[in-house]
Amino acid sequence: MTRQPLLARRAEELLGAAVAATSPVAGGDISTATRLRLSDGSVALMKTLPHAPDGFFEAEAAGLRWLAEAAGTQGTQGGVAVPDLLAADHDCVILRWVEPGKATADGAADFGRALARTHAAGAPTHGGERDGFIGRLPLPNRPAPSWAEFYAVRRVLPYLKLARDRGAVTAAQAARVEAVVPRLTGLVPEEPPARLHGDLWNGNVLWGADGRSYLVDPAAHGGHREVDLAMLALFGLPHLPRALDAYDEVAPLADGWQDRVGLHQLFPLLVHACLFGGGYGARAAEVAGRYA
Repeated sequence: MTRQPLLARRAEELLGAAVAATSPVAGGDISTATRLRLSDGSVALMKTLPHAPDGFFEAEAAGLRWLAEAAGTQGTQGGVAVPDLLAADHDCVILRWVEPGKATADGAADFGRALARTHAAGAPTHGGERDGFIGRLPLPNRPAPSWAEFYAVRRVLPYLKLARDRGAVTAAQAARVEAVVPRLTGLVPEEPPARLHGDLWNGNVLWGADGRSYLVDPAAHGGHREVDLAMLALFGLPHLPRALDAYDEVAPLADGWQDRVGLHQLFPLLVHACLFGGGYGARAAEVAGRYA
């Protein structure tokens, strides 16, 4: 049994309960994750990040609360579950521990139906009341009157500029992406803003031993629901076809949505170009070339 004294004391301050033991949890790319065993026998997960950007954990906590509003309790027809948020402050968040399980085809179908209900919970506008983060990068959320405008000026163009500044895309590649922007209004059908997770890659879908799926690490905002689905496709959710079929049963997707998957993958590809360089900038340019 081990106990990191400083971390345990900080958790105790926020939870008002004694921490009996701590242990590291592998898998986080940004924050450090620690498993807490509390004196009452319950288990929690604490995420910390030294020198976190201002508002980093507050934005995560706000996103979790917003998604939780759409989530159902066990056995109800609600959205995707979210781990209980036990505490949050400028330096950490603490969540109720979810014992990991395995992804199954039936579980993926349940996830697809629940995600449709999360999206259907809606949002006041494209964007949000506060800016957030995508990874370590700031995520601008100032509202825009249409999804096409929001996607252009809050998602594609800011990260394209940052990728250029970091040398992750060439001038020619940037020009191919920019050529898509004037066409967005005609390419993407307008829909009421959906309640988006915002960073919905496979690693942010937690498959619980209780048979439920959970959403973690959100970059939540209002937007077009095809964005979440495109990101799931980009990074390979297990049993994705089952999930998408089940989603479409609950909330049928607009005609041609499969043809727009690449369009809505431009944003995560550019984010990855900013963060990791490599071939992500070239891939974004190749995808953009399909729509220009």
